[in-house]
Amino acid sequence: MGSLKLENIRKSFGKVEVLKGIDLEVEDGEFVIFVGPSGCGKSTLLRVIAGLEDATEGQVLIDGVEVSAVPPAKRGIAMVFQSYALYPHLNVRDNMGLGLKQAGSPRAEIRQRVDTASKMLGLDDYLTRRPAELSGGQRQRVAIGRAIVRNPKLFLFDEPLSNLDAALRVNTRLEIAKLHRDLKATMIYVTHDQVEAMTLADRIVILNQGRVEQIGSPMELYNHPGNLFVAGFIGSPRMNFIEAGRLGESGKGTIGIRPEHITIDPSSGEWQGKVLHVEHLGADTILYLESEKAGLLTVRLFGEHKFAPDDILHATPRREHMFRFDEAGKART
Repeated sequence: MGSLKLENIRKSFGKVEVLKGIDLEVEDGEFVIFVGPSGCGKSTLLRVIAGLEDATEGQVLIDGVEVSAVPPAKRGIAMVFQSYALYPHLNVRDNMGLGLKQAGSPRAEIRQRVDTASKMLGLDDYLTRRPAELSGGQRQRVAIGRAIVRNPKLFLFDEPLSNLDAALRVNTRLEIAKLHRDLKATMIYVTHDQVEAMTLADRIVILNQGRVEQIGSPMELYNHPGNLFVAGFIGSPRMNFIEAGRLGESGKGTIGIRPEHITIDPSSGEWQGKVLHVEHLGADTILYLESEKAGLLTVRLFGEHKFAPDDILHATPRREHMFRFDEAGKART
């Protein structure tokens, strides 16, 4: 199988420290996603695991074996890039089987493994086509298939859906989720899209400026964010933050309330405000409400609502869903 352990991983480029002491354990068969803003170090960390970058300090252990000095091809990993990295002159079958061919695997074994992966990914009708004859989603499936045939200990995905349009992202996301269930393989996945992270991961690792902010299941991070950064990063639309003093609470700090945990009434409520903008999304309506007491609020309402800019409305938070953070931004228990 493919367990992973990272111990105090640090990586510097010259004087710039990109990874600042990362510790992580991934169990066999887990789907773990690294997520964070651009420049947080998530892709660099994935490349350190793959052996494409050398850690400045720390250890990488795969199945309990320290592999920092082991070249990428011998780590038992397979990596799927956002750019597909397919050979344009080879057809789908040959692209998927090339790694095994280069490793000297028998032809019969290569054919059997490619056929198995092709069936799993719905590529049987495309095996004789070249990459130029495929859509973006089909190319990405070929890249995933190339990884599957290697039967790796770890699958590493570096923002594999970022080049796809919205509909293809959803479809390919479903395919990756099914693939994980079918293979029961260990997968490490990098994305900047928190929706991908929330819908695919067993556990999410939230990175910020080269450090781990919090690790947990999607709903643990949604319901119990450890600090302001995590609270603001997980959830869409973003959590509302209000200075505690504005709401009459003693002590310095911040109150957090998610847009979906605010109710709206035209005539009465805790925070009166004026509608600045309305986003009609069909299933949801997003209101941007400027209130004197709480400041600018984002409110998410289920279904279609006929509110319009300049309407005066009253917002009331569901207090059981309020979060409180201290002056340093840490969640209060």
